[in-house]
Amino acid sequence: MTVLTDAQKALIDKKIFATVTTLNRDGSPQSTPLWIDHDGTNLRFNTARGRLKERNLRRDPRVSAVLVDPDDPYRGVLMVRGRAQITEEGADEHIDRLAQKYLGQERYPWRQPGEVRVTVTILAERIGGGV
Repeated sequence: MTVLTDAQKALIDKKIFATVTTLNRDGSPQSTPLWIDHDGTNLRFNTARGRLKERNLRRDPRVSAVLVDPDDPYRGVLMVRGRAQITEEGADEHIDRLAQKYLGQERYPWRQPGEVRVTVTILAERIGGGV
């Protein structure tokens, strides 16, 4: 397993979006800009159960993420390819931490009644870029 360096973690800690790509049933890419963080070793993001990216990852766990540092877009690039690990455990707390990072709010404000959150961890198989 490939792990993140300190410089890569510093980029992820910035308030920037990642573009995450999953594979649709027909093999075509499905890309979404979203909030991102790390667990000290791997990239993580959060979504709701039943959304397209979550359904795609349950069927085919291959995933990629690209982050571009707006302060240094030519060198500050992180690209991660790997496999997704999905869990509901701790996902509500995780989305609240992301809301704190990106919105400065204690709780995620767009939670829907009955929504089940999931945390997706990208177990990196390849990490590249200039960071």
